[in-house]
Amino acid sequence: MSGLLVIAHSPLASALKAVAEHTFPHCAPQLSVLDVTPEMSVEAIEAAAREHLAAAGHAQNLILTDVFGASPHNAALRLAGESVRVVCGVNAPMLWRSLCYAKEPLDVLARRAVDGGIAGIMLCGDAPLNPSSES
Repeated sequence: MSGLLVIAHSPLASALKAVAEHTFPHCAPQLSVLDVTPEMSVEAIEAAAREHLAAAGHAQNLILTDVFGASPHNAALRLAGESVRVVCGVNAPMLWRSLCYAKEPLDVLARRAVDGGIAGIMLCGDAPLNPSSES
């Protein structure tokens, strides 16, 4: 089973963990989070993430980050490799999908995470799909 680490701007990572534990109370051993505060450098984030991964002790890990190109994501990319995959754009559906499929091979899990995140994003209500530029 792969471990999951959410690295995101504070307090998003902790909030997502609370949502995950509300839905999947048994997920605590599998899920770690790292809330990134404004004063943390990429190096500090990377070091903290390495500590989280080591403490969790999973052979494979999926790291979910919030914003492409931001410090949490840049630090996570430094950890990517044979046993670590990084997926950006974390949301609750992505996290739930990751928890449900954590027993899958790492590359399959990463793809399922992306698919779950995308499936959870939709335009709802009466908003026009192609709004006119006319007023």
